[in-house]
Amino acid sequence: MNYSHILFEKLVLSAGRFNISEPLYCILLFEKATSFSVDLVTYHADPKSVLFLSPYQLFTMDVVQKSTFSVLKFHGDFYCIEYHKDEVACNGILFNNIYQQPHVLLSAAIYHEISTIMEKIDQLKMSSESYDQSLSRTYLQLILALASRQKLLFNDVQKPYWAHRDIIDDFEHFLEKNYKAHKEVTFYAANYGLSPAVFTKKIKLKWGKSPSKLIQERLVLESKRQLHLTAKSIKEIAANLQYKDEFYFSRFFKKMVGVSPKVFRKRVGLSIVAEKSML
Repeated sequence: MNYSHILFEKLVLSAGRFNISEPLYCILLFEKATSFSVDLVTYHADPKSVLFLSPYQLFTMDVVQKSTFSVLKFHGDFYCIEYHKDEVACNGILFNNIYQQPHVLLSAAIYHEISTIMEKIDQLKMSSESYDQSLSRTYLQLILALASRQKLLFNDVQKPYWAHRDIIDDFEHFLEKNYKAHKEVTFYAANYGLSPAVFTKKIKLKWGKSPSKLIQERLVLESKRQLHLTAKSIKEIAANLQYKDEFYFSRFFKKMVGVSPKVFRKRVGLSIVAEKSML
């Protein structure tokens, strides 16, 4: 793929297993209700939903009958979500948020608008004209802005004032403070005065993932961030994440992501954010 372009595909799948795991950001638009997994966690999306994948997230869908959906793919060289965060704040909302579902339910109007924009992007495919590439980026930004707004509105609706309070409600904050130094579930369970089994049950009920999965995903997320957005060596990143050595970190990363840290950085690339920090 030419990383200076954005790719649009309309996929028609027959029965079987379909996977995506690429060094690209992917946006999948579903017209019908769909079940799939992202990084081995199962999700169920309602009709007219959109899914956002970061580089080397593993998307898997077991297709039991003919299925059609649209996919946009782009490389960080084409559009850096961190560099453009002041224009469209989608990093941590649509992409790279381990605590929320990776898909967004759209209104009928927003679904139609995003679908139309994707078709417009397809009409510009492989154009070498600079103004067409700028137009494609503008269209992409519009999709990200529409979906971000829709997700924030949906999140507000999902926060009832009478929501039941639980002892583990601040787990996100506690994990953010401790995930580098403490990688074992027992540490977090002890903080809440719970047995690992009870703690795991509570966390899975609230976030849909086990605490060990959330710890692993948080470490992977920070690993990817530093590999893409900083010029730190792999050894420095391993030390920052408090792994005992670079090789142990690399084995963990490859097991979770499917490629080594070195390959991830080579294929995903060093962000313009990292390049500017070196000037």
